[in-house]
Amino acid sequence: MLRQALRWVKNKVVDKAQRLLLTVLAAGPIPKHVAFVMDGNRRYARSRHQKVQEGHKEGFVALRRMLEICFRLNIKCVSAFAFSIENFKRSKDEVDTLMGMAEDKLVELCEHGDLMDQYGVRLNVVGNVELLPESVQKAVRKAERMTRHNNRAIFNLCMPYTSRHEITMAVQSCVRNAIKEPDNKQTITEDDIDSQLLTSLGGSPPLDILVRTSGVKRLSDFMLWQCCEYTQLQFTMTYWPDFGLLDFIPIILDFQRKSWRR
Repeated sequence: MLRQALRWVKNKVVDKAQRLLLTVLAAGPIPKHVAFVMDGNRRYARSRHQKVQEGHKEGFVALRRMLEICFRLNIKCVSAFAFSIENFKRSKDEVDTLMGMAEDKLVELCEHGDLMDQYGVRLNVVGNVELLPESVQKAVRKAERMTRHNNRAIFNLCMPYTSRHEITMAVQSCVRNAIKEPDNKQTITEDDIDSQLLTSLGGSPPLDILVRTSGVKRLSDFMLWQCCEYTQLQFTMTYWPDFGLLDFIPIILDFQRKSWRR
């Protein structure tokens, strides 16, 4: 009983301290759009002599943790690279586990959408959704439908996604639109392509910060078009399941410092 009481007190103190830190951070410039390459789940599990599936489960916990932190900071859009089209090349067991977890979490979101409703978040599943199993596609459609009324923030769950696919689809859409033009439009501009990107169609603002965890310094075909001149790239050694507020604070402070210098 005493142990439970102490744990309750500890959690209350930690939560209050976190809220205070977020309030202080929110006093400065805040990015409108932050993206995460959630890397390191498998290495996290192996370092603890666990099955890879346990690392992915902890990764989902970290995602919910970071979503709440971002929305408390009033960040308007969060994008997360959950599953690459290339990941279908992994072992069948791992892919099946990830698909099952995705379905479970989307169903959970539908049934207990407290986080999405509390912060007014609209879910966009960004990518080649047709590649997903039918049961996952059904969960995607239901989750997107149930959050469609939310208009204060956006969560882009990128799965299965690659930038090459997104840009290809945008160019194809531009060509189709040009053919339909009565004056037979001959030129496709950068703005035309940008307007047809999946993130743009979903209402996402320009990308301010891209964070990749686990010490790997590459983009891995994620939001290549969106990483424009002003996007700040941040690489951290922390594995994604361990990533939290203390890792995020220096990233936000760096964004604020650079924003004040412009």
